[in-house]
Amino acid sequence: MSVHHLVTGHVRALVALPEDADVAAARAAAQTLPGGWTLTQAPAGSGPVDVVVTTGAAAVSADTGTVRLSLPRTVAASSTLAYATYTALECLRQQQHRVTVHATAVLRPDGRAVLLLGTKGAGKTSTALALAAHGWTHAGDDLVVIGATDSGRLAVWPGKATAAVRDPARPLAPKAQLFLASFASGPAPLTWIVRLAVHPALTTKSLTPAVPLTVNERLRLHEMLARYISGLPTPLTGVTGAPYGPVWPLDTSALARWRSHLITALASCRYDYLHAPNPEAAADLLTLEAHR
Repeated sequence: MSVHHLVTGHVRALVALPEDADVAAARAAAQTLPGGWTLTQAPAGSGPVDVVVTTGAAAVSADTGTVRLSLPRTVAASSTLAYATYTALECLRQQQHRVTVHATAVLRPDGRAVLLLGTKGAGKTSTALALAAHGWTHAGDDLVVIGATDSGRLAVWPGKATAAVRDPARPLAPKAQLFLASFASGPAPLTWIVRLAVHPALTTKSLTPAVPLTVNERLRLHEMLARYISGLPTPLTGVTGAPYGPVWPLDTSALARWRSHLITALASCRYDYLHAPNPEAAADLLTLEAHR
């Protein structure tokens, strides 16, 4: 085994890989992960290893603070290595009071972050692209890291720097990958959360306060904050294998309590529901509100 420094998801860790590990595909996936995926050789005696990757039947275990991943050899040489090690470090991320979420983030012209929530197809990406045309800055599409700074304030760390965009003229074709220009370079204070519903069936646009949060909204937040520590989005068998895998044993009672505190902190931000018939209308409404 060889030990490496890995930086991904805005945390740094020590990862042990097989001596003959092929990491080219994992490096190529760097732009699809928050904070990239950067691997460098670690000198001897660098410290305790956070993640150990071996080849074999797909399996995951966690003991004494070390996550052990076993990946089929072909999977270990694919981009799944990047996604699996990213997920393996979610425990470390949450110990540092940061968490990966399924969301899109943009920075207002004044530098403050707005978190766009919504289910798949809710319009997060298209609204962010429309906001960029108004002078807002991308801070991550679909994957974002949020949490608390050393001073205890909520912040957004730059997320995934690419977006999958569908060509309206070819609705059944694979989505094209778009590199998000004018991208955030560091954490930004989080002051506004918006849950989107953008659909042409809507005839008007509206912005409605979501606080106090309903039980359903709190449940949605709990599910979002726990999603990546469960490992469910990262099957160990690779994207061409069976779309399931073991639930990762990374969670702890302490981290669950911290996520509950984080939900309380999120509820202290401005928190709205936005409905609009198209992304441009949503962006116009958000831009108007940001200037008030």
